Amino acid sequence: MRVAARMARLGTETAFAAAARARALEATGRDVIHLEIGEPDFDTPENIRAAAQRAIADGWTHYGPALGLPVLREAIARDATWRKDFPVTPDRVVVTPGAKPIMSYAITALVDRGDEVIYPDPGFPIYASMVDFVGGVAVPVPIRQEHGFRMEPADIAARITPRTRLIIFNSPANPTGGVLSRSDLEAIAALAIEHDLVVLADEIYGRIVYSGEHISIASLPGMAERTIVLDGFSKTYAMTGWRLGYGIVPPELVDAFSGLVINSVSCTSSFSQEAAAEALDGPQDAVEAMVEEFRARRDLIVAGLNAIPGIDCLEPSGAFYVFPDVSGTGLDGEAFAERMLSEAGVSVLAGTAFGTVGRDHVRISYANSQPRIAEALERIRAVLAPLAV
Repeated sequence: MRVAARMARLGTETAFAAAARARALEATGRDVIHLEIGEPDFDTPENIRAAAQRAIADGWTHYGPALGLPVLREAIARDATWRKDFPVTPDRVVVTPGAKPIMSYAITALVDRGDEVIYPDPGFPIYASMVDFVGGVAVPVPIRQEHGFRMEPADIAARITPRTRLIIFNSPANPTGGVLSRSDLEAIAALAIEHDLVVLADEIYGRIVYSGEHISIASLPGMAERTIVLDGFSKTYAMTGWRLGYGIVPPELVDAFSGLVINSVSCTSSFSQEAAAEALDGPQDAVEAMVEEFRARRDLIVAGLNAIPGIDCLEPSGAFYVFPDVSGTGLDGEAFAERMLSEAGVSVLAGTAFGTVGRDHVRISYANSQPRIAEALERIRAVLAPLAV
């Protein structure tokens, strides 16, 4: 069977492949500590699960509107107006099964063949994958540890050309945990306005910040009308398996997104949306407790990694990942990840899963318990000890 040539341009998310290798090793009887998947290890809060059960019992099991149920779009608009600090009306909200469709729809709606899209490297691999798939040109901006894993506005400016259409960034960031400052965002906003560009702001980790506050670029003057905000429920409310995301889009893009929803997924499940409205409107103590636990795990893993000779780990400001430089061990990221899985039973991701810049790094998710993190650190130390002699 002949597969369309464009399929060769479609990338992947290697975290799932790494998790599959780790599970295959577990099937042989090995104990594996999973630090590769970007998924909170907490259960969805009880009030949200109960709301889903009520919704099913009440018959919310049929098709809903393409852009989302009014109750959820209204809840998102209220929450975003408060937390993201710019006026959001329900008619600008697009609800999708997971947040990835917002990436896909934004790129599909805005990028013609040959148009350029600026994105972070290292960064979420689906950005470049979708740009390549639609025939655009993915233009990476290097994100380096010596700059605090921030996307430098000067590096963005140097890559803007007459073909640039879109700037994508993620703050707090996967895989680094880096957070853009207000001055960074103001500089990016100035570039977007000067060059008449659209911004896709991936804010999926916006509630997981350890100091200061999350700032949405859409709250800056002149940016709400040129920003697509991507967010969702998977990270904040431990709802990865529910597949619930949303976008806040400029009015001019609502019809385009609606058409893409109708042509791809029809709508998002109704009972899940009822539960998501409860997530936003209900108590937030479970979220706050989860973030505090992540903070404790961050402190544990950063201190533990930096105590191992050859590893240099920057303290992340958000999300639940560290992105240490392991080159001091004599290994690059891929070799380090392979040895940790095969010899230590610790599953991490090579930095090259997120682009070319992080070849000397690995991503470690601390979405695991403190005892398991401590055990993983001891296993890593034991495998590396002979290399330090």
